[in-house]
Amino acid sequence: MDRGIDVNLRSAPQMLEYVSIVERIARDAPGSILDWGCGFGQVSDLLQQAGLNVTSFDYYGDDAPDAVRPLPRFPNVRAHLSSDPRGLPYADASFDAVLSCGVLEHVLDPDASLDELARVLRPGGTLYIYKLPNRYSYLEWLARRLGMYYHGTDPNDRLYTQAGARELLARHGYEVRELRVANMLPLTLDMALAQRPRTARRIWAANCALQRVPGLNRFATNVQLVATRAGWAAPAANAVASQNG
Repeated sequence: MDRGIDVNLRSAPQMLEYVSIVERIARDAPGSILDWGCGFGQVSDLLQQAGLNVTSFDYYGDDAPDAVRPLPRFPNVRAHLSSDPRGLPYADASFDAVLSCGVLEHVLDPDASLDELARVLRPGGTLYIYKLPNRYSYLEWLARRLGMYYHGTDPNDRLYTQAGARELLARHGYEVRELRVANMLPLTLDMALAQRPRTARRIWAANCALQRVPGLNRFATNVQLVATRAGWAAPAANAVASQNG
């Protein structure tokens, strides 16, 4: 079943997750943030609205212009559209933070990409990873059996466990400060009822409540991580928060 590539923009519950991601980043108040793999630009737009200094980047394939262009859906967001699947057009230590929202699982070379992100992060900079697909997700299991899109369909798609995601980041010098699973309910919903603000808020609230249930949350949709670039020790207050269930 094809719901279109922009169903995430048309889904009110999904947009609420994007808002929550921006609120989490805003609490850290980074001086500058790279939205790595910005897609349509919806999260970059929300980061701008939150008053954050955001730079937007996306890989657009071999024929990309390698230049900064306004994005069609969010023309206030000017993104660097690159033809390089690994390299970033920024100097060393350019950013206080990097956001990967639904990106790392799709890249050609995760190891090279994580090294490149570490290069452009300042010492002590923060890497936020959201919407990394959980290998044990019941929704991925259902999607495979119902003939819907699931991660693993495309050659570069990858699924992760919490332990595997932590090990991958540690291998590239990141210190994981927060690690959790998230999202027990489908959020990319395109039926009219789900777009009503009250209904969307109820779906989001139920989703957040269910993902906190130990044992059950093992089968959540995503893995989330917040990590620090090597060379800086996180304060004790930022000890790893894990909801392994």
